[in-house]
Amino acid sequence: MSGAPNKSGDGERKKKESILDLSRFIDKQIRVKFAGGRESSGVLKGYDPLLNIVLDDCIEYLRDPDDPYKLTMDTRPLGLVVCRGTAVTLICPMDGMESIANPFVQQE
Repeated sequence: MSGAPNKSGDGERKKKESILDLSRFIDKQIRVKFAGGRESSGVLKGYDPLLNIVLDDCIEYLRDPDDPYKLTMDTRPLGLVVCRGTAVTLICPMDGMESIANPFVQQE
């Protein structure tokens, strides 16, 4: 045996649970932001405890080539996509979402 003794005393490890409950978003349109700045939206078809997610009818929002932090209105259809959970930084439902201006940006 290795490591510290288990506090529960029965020798079993506690199963890790996801901190998010995505079951209420199944078959609904969501928007996902990834590490590195990419954004996409699609219909959530499945997920696992590591936040690997499956999106159907997925669309990627393309960034401005001159300013990589600015999204353009251009999109690219991707279809059915499996997104790696370690790259996911934000998940939000599309209904009730609106874009606002950044209040911390200095006006020129």
